[in-house]
Amino acid sequence: MRDASVQSYSPAFALGQAITGLGIGKVLKSEKEGINAGEYISLPLIEWAEYTTPPVEILPYREKIVPEKGVPLSVYLGALGMPGRTAYHAWKEFAHAKQGETAFVTTAAVKRKKFTLFFHLAGAVGLFVVQLAKMQGLKIIASVRSSDKAKLAPSVGADVVFNYKETSREQMDDILKKEGGVDIYWDNIGGSTLDVALGNANSHARFIKCGMISGYNNKNAIPDSDKRRRRDYLYPKYNSEFNEIVPKWVLEGNMKYTEDQTQGLEFGGGALLELQIGKNTGKKVVVVVEE
Repeated sequence: MRDASVQSYSPAFALGQAITGLGIGKVLKSEKEGINAGEYISLPLIEWAEYTTPPVEILPYREKIVPEKGVPLSVYLGALGMPGRTAYHAWKEFAHAKQGETAFVTTAAVKRKKFTLFFHLAGAVGLFVVQLAKMQGLKIIASVRSSDKAKLAPSVGADVVFNYKETSREQMDDILKKEGGVDIYWDNIGGSTLDVALGNANSHARFIKCGMISGYNNKNAIPDSDKRRRRDYLYPKYNSEFNEIVPKWVLEGNMKYTEDQTQGLEFGGGALLELQIGKNTGKKVVVVVEE
């Protein structure tokens, strides 16, 4: 939601046209080699519509989805989709985690529901990172956006949890000092939280910048124009490993995932608003069709 003249890693929404975003759809008809009717594919910029013909320029970014038995299709927009890959690829590349270190992860929470066929609004990247860090024996400090989420975060491994909307800068500083500083900081917020984390960084700390939600509604925010380049660099390096390992974690219950459902495309605008004001608990998706 910005002026189209402002460049960023994804195109601006156009007034009077359908919103686009990450989604999964079923192919009804195809004249494109390698894409067959009856298949499920995910696309990064699919229209929010019941039926659509995707532009040819986004087809190279498609992902064929063959759901594992027992895994809802929706998970392929979350833990087994872009959010999970974002967390796994970047953690593997940059975290260099050592047992006993302290990781500070922003916006981590969990709520679980089941449904299918939808558009993705917000990922559960922070949740995935918390679980990766716990698997490697780290102490985890997690910040969340509401008291409800603060109650849920410990269930996936967070050792210290606070609501950053109800925590002053000074209180946040005290928490990080008390826990011995930060060795790895996964940033989904930016703003003052990033500043406090920098002030409590231990020697050789690693800061992984994934998002800056504190500036998403700020007209003066600087767009992150290099995010797509970083993702394209990491994707081929770790994707085969991800596909081999992470679906097993989900099936075995070792990787929990979040979903927050809005039923019906006609309520998509309200779902987007809920996301912007932080009313969602977990990954927000819009269900278009149930199969």
